[in-house]
Amino acid sequence: MKTTLQTQLKIGDPDGFYEKLLDAHQGLSDEQCAQFDARLILLLANQVGDDRVLAECIEAAARPFARAAR
Repeated sequence: MKTTLQTQLKIGDPDGFYEKLLDAHQGLSDEQCAQFDARLILLLANQVGDDRVLAECIEAAARPFARAAR
């Protein structure tokens, strides 16, 4: 299976994006933060729209935790 996951930085202003992400969490409870993150993930996944890429993203995000569990 050819990898389609793009890992090079494509965000024009990564610091600005990170700041907006942190600002969006301000004043939220832990539960609200988790709900916000889940909603954002689903919105971004819909923008990607490619099941194969999304599966690769899930695998890549889980990889460090799988190693830690060993």
